[in-house]
Amino acid sequence: MTLSEIWVYPVKSLGGIRLTKAFTEERGLQYDRRWMIIDDENVFITQRAHLKMALIDVALLEDGLKIYLRANPDDFVLVPYQPVTALPVTVKVWDDITEALTVSDEADAWLTRQLGLNLRLVIMPDSTERKADPRYAQHNENVSFADGFPYLVISQASLDDLNSRLAEPIEMRRFRPNFVITGTEPFAEDQWKHITIGNLRFEVVKPCARCVLTTINPETAEKGAEPLKTLASYRRNGNKILFGQNVTARDAGELSVGDFLVVHE
Repeated sequence: MTLSEIWVYPVKSLGGIRLTKAFTEERGLQYDRRWMIIDDENVFITQRAHLKMALIDVALLEDGLKIYLRANPDDFVLVPYQPVTALPVTVKVWDDITEALTVSDEADAWLTRQLGLNLRLVIMPDSTERKADPRYAQHNENVSFADGFPYLVISQASLDDLNSRLAEPIEMRRFRPNFVITGTEPFAEDQWKHITIGNLRFEVVKPCARCVLTTINPETAEKGAEPLKTLASYRRNGNKILFGQNVTARDAGELSVGDFLVVHE
């Protein structure tokens, strides 16, 4: 079993970046969902309500993030890794109230212009503690601005199984994983508890319940019924539709595409 893809999503709900190697940290991969866009009530916004976010991409440059329109890469804003304005702000992510810092007036103005709302970009400083759900994360782990847990793993075979049932196949990035694993049976990840990737230890803590964001085409920002309609026919558990597994990290270190995955429990 092999790590075939590594993904980070620096700004929550904007485009993802596929990497060949990455560093693991307690709250997720380095840079993953450390930035977030908030409205004038300091509440996070996502593609669920603002489809155009799917058309905005992010690049990791030496001196900061480049946030740009996929259709017009020359229309961009550069966001330094260290915030310029750095004003403390209390923000809301789902049910969590947590502390963040503003980033730059330039980034705020660019996002406001693109999305037509009064918006600000914030960053999660290292000092912020946002705990993953203690019912599943057993070691008091912190999490970034991700929905609930630091990491998401999905096997390629699970997507292949789903695509065999769809009229039009979809890409893995619909599901915004951090790790994609090849060389497994479909939904093998449902059975994993303790794994290593390379020489780093991870705990698989709970299935990932999927939302309408998966029905948004990341290329066009169009919304449809799939894949949730088909997944509901065979991956429903109560009122939740499950695809992929939420994961926490026991070690910090570097991972690379091609690293082997070993299941210990």
